Amino acid sequence: MPIIRTVCGDIAPSVLGVTYMHEHVLTSPPESVADPDFRMDNSAAAERELGSFHAAGGRALVEMTTRDYGRNPTGLQQLSAATGVHVVCVTGWQKHIHCYTWVAERSVSELANQMIHEITVGIDGLPIRAGVIKASSSLNTITDVEHKVFQAAALAQRATGALITTHTEAGTHALQQVDLLGTLGCDPTRLLIGHLDRCMEYEYHLALVRQGVTIGYDQIGKEKYAPDTQRADYIARLCEAGFAHQIALSCDMARRSSWPSYGGWGGPGLTTIVWRFAGLLRERGVPSATIAAMLVQTPARLLAMPGCDRLD
Repeated sequence: MPIIRTVCGDIAPSVLGVTYMHEHVLTSPPESVADPDFRMDNSAAAERELGSFHAAGGRALVEMTTRDYGRNPTGLQQLSAATGVHVVCVTGWQKHIHCYTWVAERSVSELANQMIHEITVGIDGLPIRAGVIKASSSLNTITDVEHKVFQAAALAQRATGALITTHTEAGTHALQQVDLLGTLGCDPTRLLIGHLDRCMEYEYHLALVRQGVTIGYDQIGKEKYAPDTQRADYIARLCEAGFAHQIALSCDMARRSSWPSYGGWGGPGLTTIVWRFAGLLRERGVPSATIAAMLVQTPARLLAMPGCDRLD
């Protein structure tokens, strides 16, 4: 039977619940990231924010912080146990600026083997396993080292059945990501292409879903990039066109200032989709059952790893 691999162990897809597919909970970015707002390393604040998310009806999230950006699997496991929020940890790498020193001198097979090990055995000798593979590209390009990560991700997916979820810089180069992963033998239904609502071009989004991939509207609440009303308009149009099952929702809040729990009270916080954005969708005629599908059924389908119980 398929399972979903969380930091606290494997669960059945049927118990996942409302899920955000691209978030950051604990991060310790490298020194090259000078802005302290990106350092989300306060476990007490994270526990408060996850508690609010759970109280609002949230039950799970994918924590997209990679090793090269300060992934903290032990901390995530402790937070999941304390709050009751299922947390899925990722294996893989960030974009070129962060992953270069980690990836440049390693072979594709070495990278793939590490991803496979972190999914099937554990991370850094811990009994905590990843449940998703991450690959990233830079603005309008896939660099040589990023290409290696995509190659490794494809190998790891074929070995484990795990979802590949991607970072597109400002929503660019998504079609090229899909083309590359397709040539590497990836099933488009096992791909989640991220940050499409950083590039608000409806025909671009339509071209992607027509290729069978799921697209991430994962900047919800970030009005500086696009108004949430426009995001809701586009999602309603995609639903009308028959692609509701290929949309995943999230906020990608990777700054302290995005979370009220850090004390600034200016950010939208993790409750914003279930308490506010879902209402914008309903106002546009998107049925509650369709919204539930985007938040519950689609994540469960994407995160399920077919036959993964045989890896235990």
